[in-house]
Amino acid sequence: MRILLVEDNTALADGLSAILRGSGYAVDVVHDGASAEAVTATESFDLVILDLNLPDMGGLDVLKGMRARQSKAAVLILTARGATEERVRGLDLGADDYMSKPFDVSELEARVRVLLRRQAGLRSSAVHYGKVSLDLNSRSFSADGAPIDLPARELGLLELLFLRAGKVVSKEAIMQSLAAFDDDLSANAIEQYVSRLRRRLAPYGLTVKTARGIGYYLDRPSEPA
Repeated sequence: MRILLVEDNTALADGLSAILRGSGYAVDVVHDGASAEAVTATESFDLVILDLNLPDMGGLDVLKGMRARQSKAAVLILTARGATEERVRGLDLGADDYMSKPFDVSELEARVRVLLRRQAGLRSSAVHYGKVSLDLNSRSFSADGAPIDLPARELGLLELLFLRAGKVVSKEAIMQSLAAFDDDLSANAIEQYVSRLRRRLAPYGLTVKTARGIGYYLDRPSEPA
């Protein structure tokens, strides 16, 4: 899952981005409204965490531009405590949730999980496909109650395919979801991750299949021979 953090306080931005990356998300950071406007116009994100008090261009204007372009990204706005009118306007413009500063980081993480779950069209934090289960709260996989240990990139790839099980996910969409601006992720690297996932999933009756020239999809469960 790819997140854009728009926050002009660099210390806060650095701390939040480190925490979110530690949870396995691909995180990009910009510090002003003009940069946020430019980035959201050209890049795809699952979630935008948007401070409203920004230099160059206010957060509400960034949000208004996103919704005018029909951006489907979830938006969590950050506001000053007591700024009721600002929060109401943000929600009316299409924000999905808000938090008032100062806030507890654990609550922010919980709200991020909820918004990303909604983006995937899920109500529960547990997703099952065949023998394999995904816990969206801990971002972990298991089979028959035993954990499946995966490196970060393979975990992110499987999570993406799992949430769109049975649907083809393009290579471009995979690269957008797994890589931040400064990450080096090539099509060849994705093929390697897919190959490794196939080996890891084989004992559980799942596989990742190729839609030639398009992308990949998680195949329907089948019992191992």
